[in-house]
Amino acid sequence: MSHILFLVSSMQGGGAERVAALLSNCWAQQGHQVTLMPTFSGRGDCIYPLDERVKLDYLADRVSSRRVSLLNKFRRYAALRHAVREIAPDVVVSFLPHVNVAAIFAVSRLDIPVVVSERIYPPAMPVGAVLEWLRKWSYPKADTVVVQTIQAKRWLMKCCPNAHCQVIANPVVFPLPLGQPQRQPDMIVRKNRKLILAVGRLHEQKQFDLLMTAFSRLAESYPEWDLVILGEGHERECLEQKREYLGLLDRVYLPGRIGNLADWYDRAELFVMSSRFEGFPNTLLEAMAHGLPVVSFDCDAGPRDIIRQGVDGYLVPVESGNGGLSRVIEKLILDDSRRQKMSEASVAVRERFSMERVATQWSKALGLTETRDV
Repeated sequence: MSHILFLVSSMQGGGAERVAALLSNCWAQQGHQVTLMPTFSGRGDCIYPLDERVKLDYLADRVSSRRVSLLNKFRRYAALRHAVREIAPDVVVSFLPHVNVAAIFAVSRLDIPVVVSERIYPPAMPVGAVLEWLRKWSYPKADTVVVQTIQAKRWLMKCCPNAHCQVIANPVVFPLPLGQPQRQPDMIVRKNRKLILAVGRLHEQKQFDLLMTAFSRLAESYPEWDLVILGEGHERECLEQKREYLGLLDRVYLPGRIGNLADWYDRAELFVMSSRFEGFPNTLLEAMAHGLPVVSFDCDAGPRDIIRQGVDGYLVPVESGNGGLSRVIEKLILDDSRRQKMSEASVAVRERFSMERVATQWSKALGLTETRDV
């Protein structure tokens, strides 16, 4: 049995946090001791279900002040290093660049292996000159740097040629657990409507305004179809104004964050991802696991590692914009047979990216010996 210290920024939402919870639960079920430590100065809460054997240890509870200041950054780093000494794990795992750098420094000269992971395609989200330099300097000192795609590995080999890299995709969860709040699709969209679904934070990265524009090009010709965008974020007001401007108040719905996502995947005919960039999108995997044909921009970097072009979905050139997106959506709207064939093919992600397969890759990266079945 190994003791794993898992460092992540917070557990308040997001793809990295969700995968951290999944892996922590998996390792606990295998018989390992797992301490999950969110490092966010404001502490927050954990919104993801955790196995009762996973110990949740907030770094903020070890620091006297939660103010955002340079002094408190040093206090949090000192508290982290003290926590590593106190917990004395067999291995430290870390997600996200700022936490990764802190983790590598915190274990220095302690003879504890550290495995860090980038959870998005790094060039798409600049981290600033200081953190970029620290990342280049520290990543070669980690035992392994895990990335999610081949394209991210190419970036790492150019950025940090001496780093030891391993590519491990996100796992798909099927069936999805229920969360809160729960709202049934029929409460929002009439039963006789055909549904195009998108899921994600209401954030510029997701380009839901562009998706609305793409849908507006089709709305008049296909009056039986509606668009639903599930999620919450600071772009809500802008998206609501965009919906009103396009005259789609009764055709585009923004119900907010939903805990019963499986019901919405089952209700939809088609899933669309309009992001500018991604890491390894969980919602795309989930939609396909529920048998949805998918359309996504061929953005950096995750969708092209998931979608098999023309088999279970379509990748749309980013430069084609909303026009290209609407043309491919229309192709699937018009072809029931093609949607059905893609639906039958898309469920293969349950095996291609199964929790068992991904957990085995992670266990090898950490040098773990499984003591129980997953």
